[in-house]
Amino acid sequence: MQQLELVPYLLFEKEDNGILWIKFNRPEKLNAAIGGAERTGTLAKVGEYMRAGDDDPDVKVIVLTGVGRGFCAGADVRGSDLGDFEPNDNYLGNAPYEAGGLDATRQRFYCGLTKLMRDISYVRKPTVAMVNGVAAGFGMDMALQCDIRYGSEKTRFIAYQQVGQIIENGGAYHLTRLAGLGRALEFSFTGHLDGPTAAEWGVLNRIVPSDELEDEVRALCARIMRNPPLVTWINKRVIRAAMDSTLETTSVLTSNASPILATSEDAEEARAALRERREPDFAGR
Repeated sequence: MQQLELVPYLLFEKEDNGILWIKFNRPEKLNAAIGGAERTGTLAKVGEYMRAGDDDPDVKVIVLTGVGRGFCAGADVRGSDLGDFEPNDNYLGNAPYEAGGLDATRQRFYCGLTKLMRDISYVRKPTVAMVNGVAAGFGMDMALQCDIRYGSEKTRFIAYQQVGQIIENGGAYHLTRLAGLGRALEFSFTGHLDGPTAAEWGVLNRIVPSDELEDEVRALCARIMRNPPLVTWINKRVIRAAMDSTLETTSVLTSNASPILATSEDAEEARAALRERREPDFAGR
């Protein structure tokens, strides 16, 4: 695993059972993010932690959640952490450049935010958002980038309207596919979505009482980890690709993947475990 520079406002908690918990840790501010796109900012650290978990063979599932009452309240608009758009800021992933005005703003939003969000959706391993409270702005976007979302009666999604922005950072893309056009537009016009409605719309996979939320997420992770990791990883890629593909293309993907999986170590171990009536020990190969 790559060497991580840990920060106190984002926790990296790896358990022996294969679950990695990445937790926003500013409960006094509903876990609002620190910084913008710089290397030590919350968004960059989420991407760094995600990549580290993806590279760690002992990690099987990654759970993103918040400490306290909130999931992540997005940018700290009441504090000084977000800052203003400075024309010569050198954001993560950019070479030094000279720009000003609107061009600098575009660079910040693409290179600083949207590009970093892709670190979540590009992770091979299953990602679960345990949306334990308010998910606002790019806090909501990060939850939508995850593969699965569990919430409770305390879950609330809040869009960007209150700070004069549109749904961005992949949020508009995923929300439309999860909820459908009409519901996505309704949310984009109103800016608020409670937990029960989010579950009804398909934005949340499941809603459970808040005092049972962590137990339910742990049970979900256990069910995921009983399956061959290689199958899980390839399933994820094929299904995500199928969202923007045709039946023909998806069939080609699956017909190419199936023979590879059939001869993998994980497949052989799965068949042996069934024959011998024991728990499998998968290697992810």
